[in-house]
Amino acid sequence: MPTPRRLVARLQRVLPLLQRKLLTEGIELNSVGGEVPVVEVGIPGEDRDAIYVTDAGSQLLCIVYLWKTEAVRSERRAELMATMLALNPSVPLSSFGIVGGHYVLFGALSPDSSDDDLALELATLSDNGVDAGLTFAEFLE
Repeated sequence: MPTPRRLVARLQRVLPLLQRKLLTEGIELNSVGGEVPVVEVGIPGEDRDAIYVTDAGSQLLCIVYLWKTEAVRSERRAELMATMLALNPSVPLSSFGIVGGHYVLFGALSPDSSDDDLALELATLSDNGVDAGLTFAEFLE
């Protein structure tokens, strides 16, 4: 059974690899309370959103919350959705979705993945979050 302690320990091992990939040393790990182990991977001082990593047992799920659904211009909502669907196949290691009233980018990998693969997933997801913010800014209020 996954535990917050194991997830934090795993992410602490991955931290130096992630710092090299993102060219920053200011990455923070914080456990988030709840039934399922979740760790927030924050990058303060950078123009990047936090990544939330969950160990669901059969997969590690990594999520970046982009913006709330009500932040989208109502007259552009359908166009935004169509654009996201069209771009989904070309966004590396990430997919768009909606979770609890937020647009998100997410990726998943096996809990048995190497530390380098996990660092690559997190770095790519972070980069994709920055790109999504720039790409979809015109759709937001």
